[in-house]
Amino acid sequence: MYSVKQAVIVEGKYDKIKLSSLIDGLIIQTDGFHIFKNPEMRAMIKKVADVSGVIILTDSDTAGFRIRRYISSFVAPEKIMHAYVPDMYGKEKRKTSASKEGKLGVEGVPAESIIAALKRVGALGETQERREKITKYDMYELGLSGKEGSAEKRAKLLKKLELPEYVSTNALIDVVNAIMSPEEFRSLVQEV
Repeated sequence: MYSVKQAVIVEGKYDKIKLSSLIDGLIIQTDGFHIFKNPEMRAMIKKVADVSGVIILTDSDTAGFRIRRYISSFVAPEKIMHAYVPDMYGKEKRKTSASKEGKLGVEGVPAESIIAALKRVGALGETQERREKITKYDMYELGLSGKEGSAEKRAKLLKKLELPEYVSTNALIDVVNAIMSPEEFRSLVQEV
């Protein structure tokens, strides 16, 4: 497993599943064109990009490039790395037919091609043990979920982190683990 400091942006959940078996880091899925109608997702991507940078790893088809250009329109260029999977033709195993352009998406290309794409942009750290991360249990223990007043406390924390109010607990965990250490997070929660 490779360590990646920047958040990696992919199109769909199957891309995210594939990538999560290869890297240790924050993976954000746009749900395809859903990003065009989701200001909270755009705000979260912008925030994460400002802190750690982002790597855009979309499919090599027209839709993937359209999403890539859109993200590039609201994230500063110096905060973006563009990783490209090669054009490979065929269909993903889970699909009954090939895509409109006949190209494999991130989920369908071999793992070696994804690793090579991330290496080309200098995004991969050495293979390493997983570092400590904030978990759902930590969120509960810190009073941010599952307890009386946790929604209000989480709302204050989101405001302090300058994140959208509708960020889910799971998304908050992902973002926090990408932008700060567990110790920094625990200290921040004490201030809320």
